[in-house]
Amino acid sequence: MRGISHRNPMNILYITDLHGATWKYDRLLDTARQHAVQVVINGGDILPKTGDLFSQDKFITGSLESHFSAFNKAGIAYLCYLGNDDLAVFDPLFEHTCGKYPRVSNLAQTHITMGAYEFIGMNWVVDTPFRLKDRCRMDTPDYVFQDQYGTGLLSTPEGWKEIIDWQDYARSLPTIQDEMERLALPNDPGHTVYVIHMPPSDLGLDQCGNGDQVGSKAIYNFLQRLQPRLALHGHIHESPETSGKWRANLGKTVCIQPGQLSLFTYVIIDLDTMQMERYTDHYFSES
Repeated sequence: MRGISHRNPMNILYITDLHGATWKYDRLLDTARQHAVQVVINGGDILPKTGDLFSQDKFITGSLESHFSAFNKAGIAYLCYLGNDDLAVFDPLFEHTCGKYPRVSNLAQTHITMGAYEFIGMNWVVDTPFRLKDRCRMDTPDYVFQDQYGTGLLSTPEGWKEIIDWQDYARSLPTIQDEMERLALPNDPGHTVYVIHMPPSDLGLDQCGNGDQVGSKAIYNFLQRLQPRLALHGHIHESPETSGKWRANLGKTVCIQPGQLSLFTYVIIDLDTMQMERYTDHYFSES
């Protein structure tokens, strides 16, 4: 566990699913300064998802490293992790790059204390029908698989590893339920923020464009039982526009899903007062 000191109040900017959109990354530092936040949380799927995915390392060592350096110089803490469209083969490079900057932390499957608050991250997702399976898991032991668009693929240093019988292979892996239980328990859930790329089920934060609701029952059950202060999600980019909901209460827990489509979309949260607002800004050029 790493600790990062800060001065009160605790204002955070939460953004997710940027998928290498450089103009959004360019906007992020000025936006964080504008809102006087102490912490930016980037909730996964941060690398480009088009073209050759095995070139994602170039984005990490180029644009992303410059991005981290700017936040580190500005004195703003930056918590992040890779998502399900970011190749796991580059996890060591990403960890190394984060480690160059004292104010940047990889939050995947770990927790960080900042003042009165703990931040705990988890970037596994419920199995998808798509072929890339680096971060996919069954939700619960009785999970029913979706129809698949092809054989499973895992990224390796030698290229793609094809998993012919993905369903059998997935049954040998920990479930999302298992992964949630493996996380370190917070000292005080009432002062804890979970950053979980996958949204919970049954709250309207997991609705695809076709109306399907694909959230995790295991995550729902975990949050309902533990009752942390805040849970931050993403993954289903269009959900807020489809369901009309970007936040929901689960008992005492406030769950946030900002979404991310063509607009620059983020949420500003005052952790002390739990006042929050979602922003959707257009691209602009000063030239």
